[in-house]
Amino acid sequence: MADDSIEKAAPGRGTGGGGWGFSIRGDVVFALLMVAVLVVLILPMPTWMLDISLALSMSFAVLILMTVLFIERPLDLSAFPTILLVATLIRLSLNLASTRLILANGHEGHDAAGHVIEAFGSFVMQNNFVIGIIVFGILVLVNFIVITKGASRIAEVSARFSLDAMPGKQMAIDADLSAGLIDETEARLRRSELEQENKFFGSMDGAAKFVRGDAIAGLLIVFINVIAGMIIGMVQNGLTLEQAAHTYTHLTVGDGLVSQIPALIVSVSAGMLVSKSGVIGSTDKALFGQLSRYPHAMALSSVLMLTLAVLPGVPFFPFMLMAAVSGFLSWQVFRRLSQAATQQREEKEAEAAAVPAVEEPISKTLAIDYVRLELGYGLLPLVNKDSPDAARLTDQIKGLRRQLAEDMGFVLPSVRIQDNLQLSSNAYVIRVKEIEAGRGEIRPDMLLCMNPSGDEIDLPGDETREPTFGLTAMWISKDLREEAQFKGYTVVDPATVITTHVTEIVKDNMAELLSYAETQKLLDELPKTHQKLVADIVPSQITVTGIQRVLQNLVTERVSIRDLPGILEGISEAANYTNNLNMITEHVRARLARQLCNQYANTAGVLPLLTLSPDWEAGFAEALIGDGDDKQLAMAPTKLQEFINAVRTTYEQMAMQGEAPVLLTSPAVRPYVRSIIERFRPQTIVMSQNEIHPRARIRTLGQVA
Repeated sequence: MADDSIEKAAPGRGTGGGGWGFSIRGDVVFALLMVAVLVVLILPMPTWMLDISLALSMSFAVLILMTVLFIERPLDLSAFPTILLVATLIRLSLNLASTRLILANGHEGHDAAGHVIEAFGSFVMQNNFVIGIIVFGILVLVNFIVITKGASRIAEVSARFSLDAMPGKQMAIDADLSAGLIDETEARLRRSELEQENKFFGSMDGAAKFVRGDAIAGLLIVFINVIAGMIIGMVQNGLTLEQAAHTYTHLTVGDGLVSQIPALIVSVSAGMLVSKSGVIGSTDKALFGQLSRYPHAMALSSVLMLTLAVLPGVPFFPFMLMAAVSGFLSWQVFRRLSQAATQQREEKEAEAAAVPAVEEPISKTLAIDYVRLELGYGLLPLVNKDSPDAARLTDQIKGLRRQLAEDMGFVLPSVRIQDNLQLSSNAYVIRVKEIEAGRGEIRPDMLLCMNPSGDEIDLPGDETREPTFGLTAMWISKDLREEAQFKGYTVVDPATVITTHVTEIVKDNMAELLSYAETQKLLDELPKTHQKLVADIVPSQITVTGIQRVLQNLVTERVSIRDLPGILEGISEAANYTNNLNMITEHVRARLARQLCNQYANTAGVLPLLTLSPDWEAGFAEALIGDGDDKQLAMAPTKLQEFINAVRTTYEQMAMQGEAPVLLTSPAVRPYVRSIIERFRPQTIVMSQNEIHPRARIRTLGQVA
């Protein structure tokens, strides 16, 4: 049974197919409600049922308003457009039912359309139909011109800006996922919320028209009821003009008030909901919390009210009362903020006093930072805890270390971030083992905009080069973020620019960062089930230094070493017949064939290949000199240049076709081909035939001839 069903069963009876039990499901009840609304549009309704229905409509409107006041964010009531349509349809059906009763039985008296309409008419009109018409007209004008029009405009603008900002928000989610700040589950949840937000504001843009149409329909219904009622009363029922005007105006205005007051409540609810798009928390917390942040404003309001109170001819008591209230609230807020500031200052002083100053040993100056990021003084707000971008850069660096551990199995040493007054204000330098490996310059108060197509960027800004890959880019104002994302440009913040540069520098120098100590740490942290394998091969078959060298060979070509047990098994197998670390590395790569094919496959799961022609295979084989583990490549320089030109030409043709294939060679020559290609085209992947997994899907695009 569904969770939203309410099950009722006779005592001693089950709810199965042969029992007397039955269940009332929410979807069935809603369907019956819609059928009842349609029935009201066709069949007449008795007055007692109309009274109950009008009370229900009023209660429904108040329930909607209270719900909007207490929800934390607009998406918590994402069904509001549907609720708005249902409430409007119910009111219109009740309008039709009351119109039928007014025109048919209006000559019988003020209770011809029920006691609810009679009560509202008598209370508001006070036996003067002119007052009733004016009050009703004001209510309709307030609803139609002020509330409904404003809510419609807010919904329209919110829908447009939400849709325009969607690509940028999607890229921000992808950037956080790539940086490791969020996991796949959180990314999926954010994408779902983003989709719901766009659908919600789009629906609210259309649903606002319901309220606008309802206000127009209310005016027309009142006009029709008054004119038609007076004609029916005088022609068919023999009433005088004064009697007909008084009776039908009384009934019509009462009916209009009963329908327009719930409509006004629902319109206010819609306005509060769409205007709350940028506020988190219930309405009272958002309103009072934000107004109370500025005690100076309340103090000035108190002074103004006091000035008005002492002016000649102005009532003293009401303005003096408001001056006293606002002054008291201002004093309370001032005191609360002062206490909070004092408490925060005392906590900082206590923390500073609790940490004794310790002189740093001289031996620590001998330590080398494996990765260090030096910032100019203008970039310090990126790591300053008190800045608006507090810890943005440090959080991304932490995410980078986590991402490298997951993708490559490599634990990046801690990245030290420090200021360098010798740099220009907006410059930064990345050092690997205290040797400069890269530098760049950014604008901390701007955004870096890049055109993925490579065309010119049609936005105002300062042209520059992206520091990581040297792409054409432009620094733009933060106010242009949504416009740039709408045009399909890639927009990144300064912290992400630095993090991306650090990522590429680390990947290029990963072999150098994989020290003996890091290798030993990887071995020590293997699970207990694999410690016997480590004990069997170290040091009897290979030393820790040998394992370190094999791992460095792998990460140099950006092969993940996360499957360390499988790598150790491959090392153990190869160490039985050779001590050459390069040959051991080739054997390990063959064991990682499934991982390599999956890593280099395209989005369709197919591994694109370029083969080495038989002539080049033979040429490399003939150029190898030496025996066994001492083989070396001795190819003529002219032949090497010819090979380099052939590789460049072939890969340029593939790039024009949108392909980035893997170069496939025989196992014997792969290390030597790779050693040549990495000097002029390091991004090219070189694999041997032994590294193609039997179940891998491959597609040969051509060959290097």
